[in-house]
Amino acid sequence: MAKKGKIVKEREDIKVCFAASSGGHFEQLSMLRPMMETYDSFIITEETDYNALKSSMEKVYYMRQVNRKEHMALFCMMINFFRSCRIFHKEKPDVVVCTGVLAMIPICLIAKLMRKKLIYIESFAKVTTPTETGRLMYRIADQFYVQWESMLEVYPNAIYLGGIY
Repeated sequence: MAKKGKIVKEREDIKVCFAASSGGHFEQLSMLRPMMETYDSFIITEETDYNALKSSMEKVYYMRQVNRKEHMALFCMMINFFRSCRIFHKEKPDVVVCTGVLAMIPICLIAKLMRKKLIYIESFAKVTTPTETGRLMYRIADQFYVQWESMLEVYPNAIYLGGIY
């Protein structure tokens, strides 16, 4: 299908990376399962002792957990950056949909460097204050969603459509 001289990809031709850390951020991302099933997609999440995902999704990649208060945080981020580069090169996503947090920053930055679309969804738990990752992603995301109308005061250019739950 041509539009203004450019080829527009059909829905089934779009590859989507869904990225979230473990726990509540991943639970929010899981609410987008109908989208995951609509598009050619894969998941990036954190490596934890609890990996119930392995049986539910075919393509799941794992990052190291990052705790910004630990002395190994920068080292873990570097490892995640190189892992993200390999995954990005292998999968070649057109869009990255992310609900945070730190371990997912590398894949988001790589997507932007490669001129792909980045969609960020701020945490449902944040009603009046931003997350650290949200502050960064707000500056670079193509679309930035908040789940509470009150968060439009923090992120005036965000999109509010309600919660994803």
